[in-house]
Amino acid sequence: MATTKSKKTAKKTASKSKAPVSTASVDTKATIVSAATDESPMKGFFSRKSDPNENILTIFKTPRIYGAILGEVIGTMLLTMILLLLGVYQPMYIMFGVIAITGAIYGLSGANLNPIITVGMMASRRISAIRGVLYILAQVLGAWFAYLLSSAFINTAGDNAAAKLPVMAEVPDGKFWVVTMIEFVGAIILGFFFVRALMYKRSTLTFATIYGTGICVALLITIVISSSFLQLQNNFILNPAAALMYQVLPTSGDTFGAVLGSVCLALLTYIIFPMLGGVIGFALGDVSSRLAGEPHCCGKECAKK
Repeated sequence: MATTKSKKTAKKTASKSKAPVSTASVDTKATIVSAATDESPMKGFFSRKSDPNENILTIFKTPRIYGAILGEVIGTMLLTMILLLLGVYQPMYIMFGVIAITGAIYGLSGANLNPIITVGMMASRRISAIRGVLYILAQVLGAWFAYLLSSAFINTAGDNAAAKLPVMAEVPDGKFWVVTMIEFVGAIILGFFFVRALMYKRSTLTFATIYGTGICVALLITIVISSSFLQLQNNFILNPAAALMYQVLPTSGDTFGAVLGSVCLALLTYIIFPMLGGVIGFALGDVSSRLAGEPHCCGKECAKK
């Protein structure tokens, strides 16, 4: 018994006599790991963030996509009605409307409500291509519904009508690139603010407020540039779906070639360049987040995975 007790005592003494782990070595390893991480802040920047199994064969297997599409239709319809009834020269009213609509729709689809945002989500691989196409179709459909409803309540017949829906003015000769750049810059701002808002996606109110404020900022900047410096009126909209309802595509001209040329210019100004601006805005938002060391945010659809 004495021998056994002496062995146990010897083991305890040996274990206590072991040298403590050096904190310096732990700190060194942590520094090496963090340094390796800091060396490549853009690692995985172009990787897919959406569900890799989502495609045209699988997307319709769950009812969730139908709710998302319906949300985009309703949200875009409400937003386009605000734009049709107020025009773009009421940025504060539009901001509060966007905050309310975004807060209501975000849980359904992420509240893109604009092809500019949807294309940015697709380009940054936050949503799949098939989901993005469905969202854009839903947005165009919602804008069409908005035009029908707005026309039903407003007398637009004749030049002496009591009230008329605002229409986009024709781009003056020589001002094509000016108006296009206004749309382009405004779309970049929208894309950037949406990415920043996604960092706070856990709070719907915060997300909606940041994005609504971003739309207000974009409208204020484009209004000042367009009206104050260039003396242009009603020449931008910052939403390709709503632009189609503003009848920006010409339907008459001297020849078919003239009509086709005017249609192509309108498509460049109000659809193609704004979507490109949205992609750049998303890229700027993602790059700034990565360089600041913030965790990457995928958005609503990634949170469902």
